[in-house]
Amino acid sequence: MNDDSSAQIAAGLREWIASAPPGARLPSTRALVAEYRASPVTVQKALRSLASQGMVESRPGVGTFVRAVRAVRPNDYAWQTAALGSPPHRIPRLSTALRSAPNDVIALHSGYPDRELLPERLVRAAFARAARGDTAVSRPPAPGLPELQAWFVSELGAKAPDGVAPPAPSDAVILPGSQSGLSTVFRALVGAGRPLLMESPTYWGAILAAARAGVQVVPVPSGVHGPDPEELARAFEYTGSRAFYAQPNFANPTGAQWPPDLADQVLDLVRHHGAFLIEDDWAHDFGIAADPVPVAARDDGGHVVYLRSLTKSVSPAVRIAGVIARGPARQRILVDAQAESMYVSGVLQSVALDVVTQPAWRTHLRSLRQQLAARRDLLVDALREHAPTVSLGALPQGGLNLWARLPDTTDLARLVRDCEAAGVVVAPGDEWFPAEPIGAYLRLNYSGPNPGAFPDGARVIGRVLAQHQEKRPDM
Repeated sequence: MNDDSSAQIAAGLREWIASAPPGARLPSTRALVAEYRASPVTVQKALRSLASQGMVESRPGVGTFVRAVRAVRPNDYAWQTAALGSPPHRIPRLSTALRSAPNDVIALHSGYPDRELLPERLVRAAFARAARGDTAVSRPPAPGLPELQAWFVSELGAKAPDGVAPPAPSDAVILPGSQSGLSTVFRALVGAGRPLLMESPTYWGAILAAARAGVQVVPVPSGVHGPDPEELARAFEYTGSRAFYAQPNFANPTGAQWPPDLADQVLDLVRHHGAFLIEDDWAHDFGIAADPVPVAARDDGGHVVYLRSLTKSVSPAVRIAGVIARGPARQRILVDAQAESMYVSGVLQSVALDVVTQPAWRTHLRSLRQQLAARRDLLVDALREHAPTVSLGALPQGGLNLWARLPDTTDLARLVRDCEAAGVVVAPGDEWFPAEPIGAYLRLNYSGPNPGAFPDGARVIGRVLAQHQEKRPDM
């Protein structure tokens, strides 16, 4: 009963604080006791909760005041990522993003969009047609169905600026999903024991693929606007690396989209060092307020190896990706892919091609953009209201995730456990760092099921954070 009463008082005071100027004095404890008909102990508990969230400060003998600075600015330790490099022999565990969650929990952890965001009718119809076609009983060409190769290349070529020669359909290799593609590219272009530059934080699956390929990962600090070009240049210089893995559009987990000048700088760097940019365009179909512009569209010298997957946007059952590479690099990738899987299911290739060439596919993508925007904004608003100590940084212009920075003192493992015990499954951010994490983060998926429960999920996160702050010895 007291917990409920203190929560009601805290909620009422948050509304009051929202319209009060910094430095305003809160009503006295006696006044709050009378207003809410609660005990002084309950009122003090509510005030401590607000103080732990950085919203108020208490001055003994004077009163409680609205803080001039609502939240403590997180410390920035990203520079240490480049200074320390990657620890040896680090084999990542499988990510929380792959966990299945019961229906009665609020799932903010998944790496996949909810079923209602998929083109289900198109997929079912495509499978029915594929079952009646020749691909159901024939072996496809090793590089992939020529029509699907041409589709991937035409999609990229449509973004090429004037004066840049687009790739040829034969430059594409079809692979069974982006995870397989990353492993193939890392083995073929980098090789065991050799250095691979990688944004930090980055996609956990790329970290896993690099570990399995035996390459030496060299982390390059990357933030809400992409990697630091000076750190990238230094990493090329001191490692002699010939490859850089990155996600220039709506990066997982940060949501970053490189500005055009940064894309030009990175492209100049890889050209200068005779290196490859391995561009992972996983979120090509998930733009919200911006459209993806692949760096590969600006390159006709073979420096960018481009990877685009359809698994998340078409269906998890259609594990199809395309890699576009030119010259000997393409041949090495094809040889490795054949050694790994010989060829990709013709039925799945046929289904993917059928879906993305239907007129209804473009209609679906327009609707998807609107739905993702609504879900993103709902989760952002809920976190700002119920978990004010969570810092979201720049609002992602596409993708599926929010990258949420927690207070520096957060015990992340304990917070994840306590949230799950309260019915909210979240993904700890340390899974997305190729070296030691530079802070406490959560990756929250706004494309998951039951968006109506997002406010309840944010309320649980905020409450657990507040409870952890209250239990700190120095509070």
